[in-house]
Formats: sequence, C-alpha cells, structure tokens
Amino acid sequence: MAKSKTPAKRARIAEDNRLRNKAYKSKLKTSVKAYEASLSADNVEAARENLIKVTSLIDKSVSKGVLHKNTAARKKSALAKKLNAMNTIAE
Repeated sequence: MAKSKTPAKRARIAEDNRLRNKAYKSKLKTSVKAYEASLSADNVEAARENLIKVTSLIDKSVSKGVLHKNTAARKKSALAKKLNAMNTIAE
C-alpha cells in the first residue's frame, strides 16, 4: 500500500476506474454475444438492431476512455463485415 496521501489516492482512483472499465467491457461483450446469436439464427432484422446497439456501446466506451479509438474501429468493422457477409449469402 502507498505510504503517503497522493499515491494512496491514485491507487483508489485506479481501482475505481478498473471496476468501471470492467463493467463497460462486460456489457459490451454481452451485447456482442447477442449480436452474434442473432446472426447465427439468420435473423437479419434483429442482427441489424443489435449491430446498432453494439456500435453505440463501442462508441460510448471510446468516449469514456475504456477502448482506444482504433480498437473500436476494428471491432465495428469486423462486426459490420459479418452482417454484410450474411446479407450477400442471403441474396
């Protein structure tokens, strides 16, 4: 544990941030799983709605500092690519 006030405060803040980031990431992973479940069920409309929700969560996590913007762009691109691949197969 820290010996003086300032490092002790930084440790408390870091722990709070860690827990908050963990909650955001957990929520994000859950929504991605729901999106992928709708993809595997061949439900295009539900997949589109879930993609919008996931994209919104990804953007919020970037604004909160949980994810880096390039990581977010990579995740959104991969998720959209899956939906587009499903659309080309369906046509």
